[in-house]
Amino acid sequence: MKITIGIPAYNEEKNIASIITKLKKITDSIIVCDDGSSDMTTEISKNLGAIVISHEKNMGYGVAINSIFQKSKEMNVDLLVTFDADGQHRVEDIEKVVEPIKNNDADLVIGSRFLDKKSDVPNYRKIGIKVITQVTNASMKKKLTDSQSGFRAYNKQVLSQISPSEVGMGISTEILIKSSSKGLRITEVPITILYSGDTSTHNPVSQGASVLISTIKFTSIEHPLKFYGIPSIIFLIIGGGFTYSAIEFYSEVGRLSTNLTLIAAGTVLIGIVLIITAVLLFSLVSVVRERP
Repeated sequence: MKITIGIPAYNEEKNIASIITKLKKITDSIIVCDDGSSDMTTEISKNLGAIVISHEKNMGYGVAINSIFQKSKEMNVDLLVTFDADGQHRVEDIEKVVEPIKNNDADLVIGSRFLDKKSDVPNYRKIGIKVITQVTNASMKKKLTDSQSGFRAYNKQVLSQISPSEVGMGISTEILIKSSSKGLRITEVPITILYSGDTSTHNPVSQGASVLISTIKFTSIEHPLKFYGIPSIIFLIIGGGFTYSAIEFYSEVGRLSTNLTLIAAGTVLIGIVLIITAVLLFSLVSVVRERP
């Protein structure tokens, strides 16, 4: 089984040469997606023999991963490993990440930073990742520890069946939720992260919020009855309670309580809207899934 390494890169001229040099010793081919770099990332990668996809401008991590997916399909790749260009991933961990696929035990493997309970990831990032992972797990058949790891392995089934659409970091969650919904086997293996500072060029708060919103979006699409149905029942129960209280107040005093009536009407209305949303979205998703 031939292994191809896919590297999304943006202004990584300081790291890309050493990474490609190390990877060439263990892999059949390397794809570098230069996402609009203004430095020598493309030139260095080409000189070292990598297949380079160049974006004219910075389009986002999700677009870079999607470009790598598309190129892998064109090349009829058997096994794709996505590997960060910032030097945080260890080349030595690649064999560990691809082993479950080689043994036909998984279709998608995540290199988890949290399986062995030891991590150099800063606490503020760790908390954010764990929150997003818990939201992701609401849509997953298998519970994960690190839904946001970029160190992953994909077999041909995943590459052929999954077409990501997210442009940002939310693509990590999108691929997992879509893979799970298609019954593809997902597992995790522990990896060691070489963390020597915050290499991200994005604000961690805005980036985390963006990923969380994307995660919630895909969760609501994949499981609309659970996502909207459960809250609708809660609102209807609360609305029923306030309606009962409003009726009791009217029977005792002889007039309606404005506050109780408004709260009752509002919560019941929200519950009804959520039920309608759940049914409509479930029907739409079912129709789309049944299309060839």
